[in-house]
Amino acid sequence: MEHHDHRDLITGLTAPTSGTASSEFDSGNASIRVTTLPNGLRVATDTMPGVESATVGIWTSCGARNETEAENGVAHLLEHMLFKGTTRRNAQAIAEEIEAVGGQMNAYTARENTAYYARVLKEDVALAVDIVADLLQHSLFDETELGRERSVVLQEIGQANDTPDDIIFDHFQSAAFPEQPMGRPVLGTPDTVATMSRSALTNYLATHYVPAELVLTAAGAVDHDRLVDQALLAFDSLPAAQPPPSQAVRYAGGDFREDEDLEQLHFVLGFQGAAIGHGDYYPQSVLSTVLGGGMSSRLFQEVREKRGLVYAIYTFASAYRDGGVFGVYAGTGADKIEELVPVVCGELQEIAGKVTEAEISRARAQIKAGLLMSLESTMSRAEQLGQHLLLFGRPVSVKEIIARIDEVDSGAVKRAASALFAAKPTVAALGPISRLESFDRIAGRFS
Repeated sequence: MEHHDHRDLITGLTAPTSGTASSEFDSGNASIRVTTLPNGLRVATDTMPGVESATVGIWTSCGARNETEAENGVAHLLEHMLFKGTTRRNAQAIAEEIEAVGGQMNAYTARENTAYYARVLKEDVALAVDIVADLLQHSLFDETELGRERSVVLQEIGQANDTPDDIIFDHFQSAAFPEQPMGRPVLGTPDTVATMSRSALTNYLATHYVPAELVLTAAGAVDHDRLVDQALLAFDSLPAAQPPPSQAVRYAGGDFREDEDLEQLHFVLGFQGAAIGHGDYYPQSVLSTVLGGGMSSRLFQEVREKRGLVYAIYTFASAYRDGGVFGVYAGTGADKIEELVPVVCGELQEIAGKVTEAEISRARAQIKAGLLMSLESTMSRAEQLGQHLLLFGRPVSVKEIIARIDEVDSGAVKRAASALFAAKPTVAALGPISRLESFDRIAGRFS
């Protein structure tokens, strides 16, 4: 099991659509079909000729942002517990059945989504559907298993805390979105996880894992009509509830810094970013690639190659349904931070006034290549299909996404950069911080 945090998702359009009202509609892509079952569950397939396997999974529109403060970590612990036994299979049988056919099963929890998926050979798609449906509808939540899994997750939290280039993003998120679900860690805290009750898990499952918030997707060697028939039989016990709305994202910005005895200082500088569907979504994606999206990017060339100030530096643009963050991560030595911060801030300011069409063209090519290469993976296609249906109510074609990327020019990038860097920043730093300049001084560089 895993949790996803800063995952850049190239998705789509400026506004969600209403989705399917009854059974089926034309997606604009001959390989994709979508059917809505009578209970509201959407079943979507992306057929890939020439492959012998398929990825089958359930994607949900709930995650860490759907938790209260007291139950922080419940989405992630629930993800773990669904593999610990059902009325039909114990935990060992779940693992053995999927591996007996050479399949692989996994899950992840993020801030806005949770997913359960299996990759199997084409003749074993029905088994994958049956197991996923069993986990979601018939899990036992045995108290003994819950005690063990609390211990496992507490170890996972400890491992994350021992990984500074990972945990720094939780600190950044907390500073950017204080006192709200979006700012809390996906894994939860030791206090909340250690005391998480069985009823908290079952209530969260019953409240959020409802047909309208779930999508069953399959990509690869799949037959749509057969999958629909299988889903009709397998998903017959989903609760008919209406989940409460999630709390709106409120970016605040701020400062987190913690002095630790580490070899490197882990530093993140970020700003309020665009939501998925906002007009600046694609310009910010291109901006992120120009600034820190590869070895040819401005920050890599200036900060690492020319000055030798870091081993790792990159940018990220994390978009949510109603907000987002844009940021730069750098790992540097304590004696380099005084030079690093002004250089990074200078690069961010410069790109708001000057960016070349050659840089834009190269960034667009990188993004499009990554998108097209992902189409070779059944997992990527199943995930993208599930995400599109949850976000927009319909699949978004690759042709449509590429058209939006191609629309981004230097003017759009400069406008997006100017808007980004005019806002209050967020700073997070972990390690030997004594030489790191104050938050006010960093913020003043963008005033």
